[in-house]
Amino acid sequence: MRPDQHCSSLEQTFSKKLDAIIADFCEGKLQNGLAVAYSGGLDSTVLLSLAINYCRRSDIPLFAFHIHHGLSPNADAWLDHCRAGCVATGISFQSECIQVSRDSGDGVEASARKGRYQALGRMSKNAGIPLILAAHHQDDQAETLLLQLLRGSGVAGMSGMDVCHRAPNLFGHDEVMLGRPLLTEKRSTLEAYASQQGLSYIEDESNTDQRYLRNAIRHSVMPVLEGLSPGYSERIARSATHFQAAQDLLLEVAEQDFVSCTHDTGLAIAAMRALSPARRDNLFRYWFSRAGVRMPTTSRLKEMQSQLFDGREDARITVQHDTIAIHRYKDTVYLSAQQAEVSEESRLLGFVWQGQAHIHFPEFAGSLHFDQSDHGFDAAWLQSQALSLHLRRGGERLKLAENRSTRDMKSHFQSLRIPFWQRERLPYVSTGQNLLFAAGVGMQSRFCKAAPGACISLRWVFD
Repeated sequence: MRPDQHCSSLEQTFSKKLDAIIADFCEGKLQNGLAVAYSGGLDSTVLLSLAINYCRRSDIPLFAFHIHHGLSPNADAWLDHCRAGCVATGISFQSECIQVSRDSGDGVEASARKGRYQALGRMSKNAGIPLILAAHHQDDQAETLLLQLLRGSGVAGMSGMDVCHRAPNLFGHDEVMLGRPLLTEKRSTLEAYASQQGLSYIEDESNTDQRYLRNAIRHSVMPVLEGLSPGYSERIARSATHFQAAQDLLLEVAEQDFVSCTHDTGLAIAAMRALSPARRDNLFRYWFSRAGVRMPTTSRLKEMQSQLFDGREDARITVQHDTIAIHRYKDTVYLSAQQAEVSEESRLLGFVWQGQAHIHFPEFAGSLHFDQSDHGFDAAWLQSQALSLHLRRGGERLKLAENRSTRDMKSHFQSLRIPFWQRERLPYVSTGQNLLFAAGVGMQSRFCKAAPGACISLRWVFD
């Protein structure tokens, strides 16, 4: 095939792939345009060239998003190169400089990737762009599967990269899709296109640094594989589609199990016990994915389940993982966000109510609302009191109505089915030694009166 025929073939394939991505995920949503993640390297330069032709034919605004990582002494020159190329072709160019931690436990590569996607997420949101195109190709897919295999990944990891998907954990929001219209193309095809089109691109010196595992696979392993089994990358990429099909099936099973095991806002232990260990693992991973947290290792997941399922029936069990806490309460497992401890100096805050609708207390991660009501505290009396917001001290007792008995907080919590991990965070309002209000429970009746529309009812809302 002549070079010009190679170019024509790539352009046609690219158009079909992007047509399908738009039809499936972004139909009627590209009024503000789409964007290319543009590093200035070979792959993204070819992608941008193809996208320019496509968008001009389709009358779609096109943006180029460039991320300056600050890791290379050439980073400023790369930024200038990308900006100049976009100016020359009349493409809207945006860039953002990020700080990459070199001391992260995840490594420089992972930190750079995380910062890059977060920056792309901000840029897409600010520009109202629903689709970002990335230049990953077939060789990248093969590298990814080899990496995941070396890490001992499961079916989800071995599924590789999707042609198009949402990535809220990467971008920081779910308003943008990540599309890969070149995923079935070989790198050699992109090289031939760039050569025939006379495209100018930069060479990132870090791509040859074999201290990074991906680079070592690219330069030391993949050439050997090509010699042993020519065309291996296409077959490895094909395996990714089989893993993706298996992952889709696992997802369907997990969704069904999630529905059947759901109780209240958690998962019922009895229903989960009826599942096979593999289905239970699959359900937990699905649940964690819904919560947007990092997947635990196989051994960590087994340890979690041992604590949750094998502990004493009356035990208060909480397992910490990533940004969440997993609790067992009354034969149900719940997830909640991990909460920072309230500092000792903030455990009691004095304040005076001056008629506001609500007062925010960041130390307690919430707001106290003062609602007009037919029953509650006299507004003038409440404004005259020196009030304090505090956590549980011990010994608090509350009478919710004059015809009801005074009860300790443990009894109130149990009757209202307030789980133990929430009880520790619920604040109280007092005046002097007198308890007026317990969040999640109610107000002290002896300080309340009935007066249509003239009373104040207290209500606590967490951030």
